[in-house]
Amino acid sequence: MSRSIRYQGAIVRDHQILLIRHQDDAAGLSYWVVPGGGIEPGESEEACVQREMQEETNLDVRVIRLLLDEPGIPGGVYQSLKTYLCEIQDGQASPGYEPEAEVGYSIAEVGWFDLRDATTWRTEVVSDSITYPALRRIQAALGYPDSSV
Repeated sequence: MSRSIRYQGAIVRDHQILLIRHQDDAAGLSYWVVPGGGIEPGESEEACVQREMQEETNLDVRVIRLLLDEPGIPGGVYQSLKTYLCEIQDGQASPGYEPEAEVGYSIAEVGWFDLRDATTWRTEVVSDSITYPALRRIQAALGYPDSSV
């Protein structure tokens, strides 16, 4: 199964974006990310995003549009990242599951983060060298003013 592109969903509601917290017990790590993952054979990009959001957040979403198409993190699993703007159709946000046991982490928590004010974001997000810049790019793509921490 190809994992060259990570398809992720920026689920936005009332100026808030939903993130999930991965817990890697073996390494003792915990970090927040935009939910997403790899495409399955024969799956469209939109269907992939919808499936990943259902699996990881227990939400049924409608994909509105492609928001960002960016290169992946150097040395990371994915060569590129595609972020789609999504809106909730049904469900309550809660920690979902990762069906691929080999990934080595679980989804421990979901959280809403105010796109209007980065100064309200949790320290774990602000200090994360991957998630924080990603959120800043999502903010900019959605037209939110700079609210640097």
